Amino acid sequence: MGRYFALCLAVALTSQRSDAAAPIAPPPQGKLYHGFYYDGPATNEHDVTPDDVSRYEEAVGKKTAWIFFSNNWFESRKFPAAMCAWIRDLGKVPYVRLMLRSDLDQDHSEKVFSLEKIIAGEFDEDLKQWARDAKTFGSPVLIEWGTEPNGEWFAWNGKWNGGANEGPGRYVAAWRHIVDLMRAEGAEKLQWVWHVNWLDQPEAHWNRFENYYPGESYCDWVAISAYGPLTPTTKDGSESLRFKMKDVYPRLTKLAPTKAIILSEFGCDLHNRKISATDWAGSALDDLFSQRWPAVIGFCWWNEGWQNDDHKKHDTDMNILHDPALTSVFRGELARHADKLQETPIFTQ
Repeated sequence: MGRYFALCLAVALTSQRSDAAAPIAPPPQGKLYHGFYYDGPATNEHDVTPDDVSRYEEAVGKKTAWIFFSNNWFESRKFPAAMCAWIRDLGKVPYVRLMLRSDLDQDHSEKVFSLEKIIAGEFDEDLKQWARDAKTFGSPVLIEWGTEPNGEWFAWNGKWNGGANEGPGRYVAAWRHIVDLMRAEGAEKLQWVWHVNWLDQPEAHWNRFENYYPGESYCDWVAISAYGPLTPTTKDGSESLRFKMKDVYPRLTKLAPTKAIILSEFGCDLHNRKISATDWAGSALDDLFSQRWPAVIGFCWWNEGWQNDDHKKHDTDMNILHDPALTSVFRGELARHADKLQETPIFTQ
């Protein structure tokens, strides 16, 4: 374990990060950004189109500030310039999940893009080219790598990378390695978001998200995932967003007191037998707009569906547009709190 923490320290001392302001500013105090994510069954998390954005915004009655999508390296290691361009043309910010993974499956170690290989520099040329293309793009981009590191479903969790003794340290070293490479290429308009799950899984001290924090100079914003039930048959996870934020919010604000927070993923299955998605979402939006969590500056409902088994009635569906009642809840909440929405992104000079 010692050599990885030594590497972390060495990287910290040589970081290229300046103290310049991040390219995207938080909204005015009391206001929130509203992001958009869209995907469907048997797709690869980047199938959103301008028409999808238009349909969503028309349905909920308000504009979104960013479009969230995945850049899966098993498909392409290139900067997604074309997709970022049409998002920019809509007056929005591209928000890229940089997913160094070899497939969409979860709960296994990574065969190709392991943390050790990232740290060892095996993908440096690809990462440098990605950064150069981002620099050429020339506009601000929100970016995250290593999504939800405290969740064992992703291959960058400590469980799959040396376990309790070495896993979190390897993650930190890999994060810093990627950020330093891209900053050294002059990709200063990349705005780094460090994104954790509200619950540490497994719930072990070594796996607390605090152990994965790359450090204040290595991220601009921090983010949270917090879901209600994720399938029609799920019995657990039914607690409200308020219940989940009660645990994660004070921990995150203590860890990163100077960082803005976004609720980058929240949602609830439309057909869960125990929880009404409309009730869950309505309560969540009420709490978000109440300024109960003043460090939170934005939110993004996870409009996605996927197959869980061979029975279609067990498929997950969280798409707002598939439920008129949920659409109505969003439209009503966003209209009622219109003065608290920042529909267009604010850029620093």
